[in-house]
Amino acid sequence: MSLFKARDWWSTILGEKEEFDQGCLCLANVDNSGNGQDKIIVGSFMGYLRIFSPHPTKTGDGAQAEDLLLEVDLRDPVLQVEVGKFVSGTEMLHLAVLHSRKLCVYSVSGTLGNVEHGNQYQMKLIYEHNLQRTACNMTYGSFGGVKGRDLICIQSIDGMLMVFEQESYAFGRFLPGFLLPGPLAYSSRTDSFITVSSCRQVESYKYQVLAFATDADKRQETEQQKLGSGKRLVVDWTLNIGEQALDICIVSFNQSASSVFVLGERNFFCLKDNGQIRFMKKLDWSPSCFLPYCSVSEGTINTLIGNHNNMLHIYQDVTLKWATQLPHIPVAVRVGCLNDLKGVIVTLSDDGHLQCSYLGTDPSLFQAPNVESRELNYDELDVEMKELQKIIKDVNKSQGVWPITEREDDLNVSVVVSPNFDSVSQATDVEVGTDLVPSVTVKVTLQNRVVLQKVKLSVCVQPPLELTCDQFTFEFMTPDLTRTVSFSVYLKRSYTPSELEGNAVVSYSRPTGIPRVMQCKFRLPLKLICLPGQPSKTASHKITIDTNKSPVSLLSLFPGFASQSDDDQVNVMGFHFLGGSRVTLLASKTSQRYRIQSEQFEDLWLITSELILRLQEYFEKQGVKDFACSFSGSMPLQEYFELIDHHFELRINGEKLEELLSERAVQFRAIQRRLLTRFKDKTPAPLQHLDTLLDGTYKQVIALADAVEENQGSLFQSFTRLKSATHLVILLIGLWQKLSADQIAILEAAFLPLQEDTQELGWEETVDAAISHLLKTCLSKSSKEQALNLNSQLNIPKDTSQLKKHITLLCDRLAKGGRLCLSTDAAAPQTMVMPGGCTTIPESDLEERSVEQDSTELFTNHRHLTAETSRPG
Repeated sequence: MSLFKARDWWSTILGEKEEFDQGCLCLANVDNSGNGQDKIIVGSFMGYLRIFSPHPTKTGDGAQAEDLLLEVDLRDPVLQVEVGKFVSGTEMLHLAVLHSRKLCVYSVSGTLGNVEHGNQYQMKLIYEHNLQRTACNMTYGSFGGVKGRDLICIQSIDGMLMVFEQESYAFGRFLPGFLLPGPLAYSSRTDSFITVSSCRQVESYKYQVLAFATDADKRQETEQQKLGSGKRLVVDWTLNIGEQALDICIVSFNQSASSVFVLGERNFFCLKDNGQIRFMKKLDWSPSCFLPYCSVSEGTINTLIGNHNNMLHIYQDVTLKWATQLPHIPVAVRVGCLNDLKGVIVTLSDDGHLQCSYLGTDPSLFQAPNVESRELNYDELDVEMKELQKIIKDVNKSQGVWPITEREDDLNVSVVVSPNFDSVSQATDVEVGTDLVPSVTVKVTLQNRVVLQKVKLSVCVQPPLELTCDQFTFEFMTPDLTRTVSFSVYLKRSYTPSELEGNAVVSYSRPTGIPRVMQCKFRLPLKLICLPGQPSKTASHKITIDTNKSPVSLLSLFPGFASQSDDDQVNVMGFHFLGGSRVTLLASKTSQRYRIQSEQFEDLWLITSELILRLQEYFEKQGVKDFACSFSGSMPLQEYFELIDHHFELRINGEKLEELLSERAVQFRAIQRRLLTRFKDKTPAPLQHLDTLLDGTYKQVIALADAVEENQGSLFQSFTRLKSATHLVILLIGLWQKLSADQIAILEAAFLPLQEDTQELGWEETVDAAISHLLKTCLSKSSKEQALNLNSQLNIPKDTSQLKKHITLLCDRLAKGGRLCLSTDAAAPQTMVMPGGCTTIPESDLEERSVEQDSTELFTNHRHLTAETSRPG
């Protein structure tokens, strides 16, 4: 137990989801009982008024049923509660309740109970005032020096002070230069009202000046205003404090002196009656409430200040005397006498945590147990230390400096893709030629183990696939909660995506505040973008995949895509993409081969990838572990280079169009300036066809803007096709050279570094730099090549010849036996020749050019090869 925590004497929670502020708490003998004990009066913005008289049997007890004397639903929000002599003809205390449009004064009385249920309390309305303006706050006191009764002053939202002499309305005055209402207090010694204006200065107004003043704007007068001599409202004194005020309190030492306390946003001020600063204290935290009261030391004042760090500080003038921890942020604090215990501190939070506490210290009852003394065996400790050091060393070798922690314990993420289409398609604003575009539902389930904050789910798929919703937000306030969200995926535009894989990324903060990120990948069905089609016997582009197992029926691999046939061993299947292209898949009846063919080279990728994936799943279910695929044909680099050239051409066209658009925009603005000068001229001059030139330039700007937009759409589509072709080339290289998963990952990082292609940073220069790095590190032939420095600046190249040469060299060196790795240790001369052997790696530019010509012959256009090869099977 901390020494500086507030000692909890009594506490309770008020209502459910109710809100409170600094004016909602009051301590007074509201029922005028003979023992003079204070009662706790609390009003809420929900309209509930509660009166408590705590009687805990022991320190720290919660509220009992008999502690609540009265609970009333007043129907209107309670802005402030005060207790004073508000009824004429008696000096008994009454309760004043301020609502937004009403002031009510009640009498609270108790009746001795004759049975075990105890005393009964009731609240009776004495009178009420309906307000013409919306109220903000109020103060009370013996205005004008009246004896034996209290008057009430209410400040409205629009800056009017309304004074009520108990049951009757006295007058109302508007404060000069008013913008926003501030705290309001009454000083009985100077008979003045003190507030803080929106100009950030403390202002004092004499009651007599208010009573005899007239408003500057008589349109705001009401029929109830009884104007006196017609003097103008003048401020008594002002003091600029340079910040907004949270509250104002007036404390009197004696009859001859009083102090004005102002709590600012960062400072605490004590002023004399005439507005001079007595002292001020700069606060190192953000305060929330305060309460000054007279100190036992003569000439000093104690002040309780609560802050947003759950602390309550006690100052004697500017000296900090005590600091205590509270279980909540106080918005109101009072001190009173409860159950014959004087000096009880009552605090209220904005969510209804009401606590009565006192300052003090409790002795710690914890005693550390005695540790059994034993002799240490240093030899055993040395052996244990060496074992631990060995374990740490092994972990660092395998995982790096930072160990990989298990994050799945905090949050489990699972994704389920529906096997069937949505009954009603969710596709909207599609640009696909078919009449009906299907959509499929994806469900993401999140289950937490601990309390998590700021959980955000982001889902992304490859364009032109589209999501109905891609951002979700959750709050896991308690452990073991399960949340499920659903969304639909559909094809929006008339071309094929580069991947069918989606990614769900979840970011959250642990209870300790550490941010974490998790991701879960899911695969969309092929039928979402593809329909069964008629097989084609001829095609411009063909690739053949070899396997080491007997051919499998395409009907079992692609159920739902095969046409009806009596033969189970379907060896031909057609696929029709929603974008319009067609792909044919053939399985050999005699050899262990599969052929994929299409009119578009990039369309081969998805079917080839799906074929290999489904073959692997098929043989895994059969229990076959040694299944493998290979590719023995020539690499289709020529087709790949055509797609690169097309993409690069669109980038160059886009750059030229943007330059031309910029020139026309400059010309358009220059013509506008000329025309404006002509129109402003006092002596009219002929326009000299400037209006015609302006209209022509405007049409050119619009046409160029449309051309830029159209080119950007074509560029985006070309980049998607290029990514599909790149995936296919990487797959064929991996099958050709039997690369491991790590080596394929290096190839993907080099060939697919960008998710989005822009004019500032494009695919060509980024891939060229990555491949050049591989050629000069792990695929280098000598240390001389490793010493070459790469250009650190990426600029759009003049053409794609350098990139195509480097891709050819990469395939050539992989064919020579080169292997991809992230370190340069493996960069040794390779002498082993792989199938489809290549010439030696060139040492000079001249030799490099000759190798490029030979490599072009080696990686020849696949169209010529397929023309000579018969259909498998």
